[in-house]
Amino acid sequence: MIRRRVAVIAAGGIAATKAAKAANNTPIVFAVGADPVRIGIVSSLNRPGGNVTGISFISGTDLVAKRLELLHELVPKAIAIAVLLDATGETQLGDVETAARAVGRQVVIATVASERDFDAAFRQFVNAGAGALLAPGGAVTTGQHRQIAALAIRHAFPALYTLREFVEVGGLMSYGPSQIHAYRRAGIYVGRILKGEKAGDLPVELPTKYELVINLATAKAIGLEIPSMLLARADEVIE
Repeated sequence: MIRRRVAVIAAGGIAATKAAKAANNTPIVFAVGADPVRIGIVSSLNRPGGNVTGISFISGTDLVAKRLELLHELVPKAIAIAVLLDATGETQLGDVETAARAVGRQVVIATVASERDFDAAFRQFVNAGAGALLAPGGAVTTGQHRQIAALAIRHAFPALYTLREFVEVGGLMSYGPSQIHAYRRAGIYVGRILKGEKAGDLPVELPTKYELVINLATAKAIGLEIPSMLLARADEVIE
């Protein structure tokens, strides 16, 4: 793409990191689920500088802690919470461990690099006696969201995901920023750059709204009653 002298490159996830390193002058607009400063794409959120800017739906320690608390509210008797980490999310392990200590939760962590690792990860969770599942997300897990949601139902794990797309295919619950909105905002940034603005002058946008989505059909399938207070706070309930 750089050799063809494209006007701008829009990329997500690992592709955004690679593009930012490869393109010295080509404008880059990213949409990533990590802190872009922490992973080295930009030096500052307010003034990214250079030729890179974009949208970040950050999943830092505070958000992980919130999700762990939601799982505790959902399944208060769960002694340990299983965490399915995506190997592409290099910064997530530290966030999970820090958040777990902050909220006093015991976690059982399994990292997956491909769909071949899913069955072994769930066996690990079952053997460890985990009572709920947190799936922070990443390129591997998001791409196989149907399989993960199905495995969680098969093992009767009350599960919380980062994206509503999991809940739409049978996942129990999600809490996080809208990925659709993030990519739409990235598209708007591409348009502004095509009209002449410089990428480095556009501040990195962070999520402003978080959605709680619950699938009642899945709750019924695994024999779980959703607490009424949690249902009342949901932005959407799928019957």
